[in-house]
Amino acid sequence: MKLTNAFKSALPAVALSFLTLGLAPSPAGAATTTTTFAVTATVQATCLVSATAMAFGTYTGVVATSTSAVSITCTNTTPYNVGLSAGLATGATVTTRKMTGPAAALLSYALFSDAARTVNWGQTIGTDTVTGTGNGSVQAITVYGQAAAAQYVAPGAYTDTITATVTY
Repeated sequence: MKLTNAFKSALPAVALSFLTLGLAPSPAGAATTTTTFAVTATVQATCLVSATAMAFGTYTGVVATSTSAVSITCTNTTPYNVGLSAGLATGATVTTRKMTGPAAALLSYALFSDAARTVNWGQTIGTDTVTGTGNGSVQAITVYGQAAAAQYVAPGAYTDTITATVTY
């Protein structure tokens, strides 16, 4: 069978028309299937703590005050207690903390949880700690310090180290 030139030139156009109209044969046997899977995690309550230094500056025998910030980051809804240690000086307690200076001289000071400096901040949960509830962000709590007047100790530099403990 012999095809005419007109028919030969029209053949690609006819084939293109079939493809455009979707009349081309579809792949045989195309199918899909799906499944699901569980994704789980268990979040453990956790807290992080950091603090800034407390500097009283130059003590001249009059009342000296200063502040520090204890920053706590706990998982959301996690209740916590923040306690402050007595410090490292000999004879220090949470109600009478002491900085050690030259020749083991001691300069007394106190730490409070309120700006009026009337509520002692200690380390006994339920008695003299500061409580809070984590929200997943940093929560800064101010520590208020005071060195009492009329302490005539040896001149020089005095230091102490307080440990902030977060119980959650």
